[in-house]
Amino acid sequence: MNKKVIGFIVVVIVIIGIVWYGRSGTAPTTEPSPTPGTVSTSTPQVSAPVIENTKVSSSLSEYHDAELGFSVKYPLTWEPGKADAGVSFIIPIDKKQVSTLGKLQAEISVLPGKCGFPPVTTIKDRATVPVKDLSFNMISMSNTVQGRTYFNRMYSLPKGSICYYFTFSSITLPASSKSLTGSNATQAENNNKAIVTSADTAFNEMVKSFVFVSGPQGVDETKAPR
Repeated sequence: MNKKVIGFIVVVIVIIGIVWYGRSGTAPTTEPSPTPGTVSTSTPQVSAPVIENTKVSSSLSEYHDAELGFSVKYPLTWEPGKADAGVSFIIPIDKKQVSTLGKLQAEISVLPGKCGFPPVTTIKDRATVPVKDLSFNMISMSNTVQGRTYFNRMYSLPKGSICYYFTFSSITLPASSKSLTGSNATQAENNNKAIVTSADTAFNEMVKSFVFVSGPQGVDETKAPR
């Protein structure tokens, strides 16, 4: 067989191979890797926020916690912050007024188990407070230790196998802590009572604004708090 015939046969075999490969399919393709420094144009999945603070009026904000399953309205001046089992609110003390207040704070805690107040020796008030279709248990306590006056009010609300606790706490220091005497000490004492009463009233209104909400994807997180 001469060289021309052999060359012709080789060419035919190559052509047949190309045609067969084209009919049998093409090699799988992959997405090209993004060039370093470029920005992806894909749209990220954004989940709804679990905790929101929204201004609802000229004087109130709403705290909405989808994970713990509740929302409340509170004064704009209060400062919400994360607590171990819920949320705490730091209540500012007006520095323009003469007072000896050391602490004003409210807190909402969500804990597993039955509702029960801590054991105390002196209870000032005790009541059951109905709010719409809910029923809160309430106690208040006041005592003085080493010149410091403590006032606390607590609410509890059962929900299945967990309990919602609402606590208002105030600490009033003695007049001597700020070297106040005479009329200044009397003025501070009067201001202390007025400020605590105002904050306590706002706390009571916050409790009354409480509502249950559903968690993400419609799951009621109040049945299984974390």
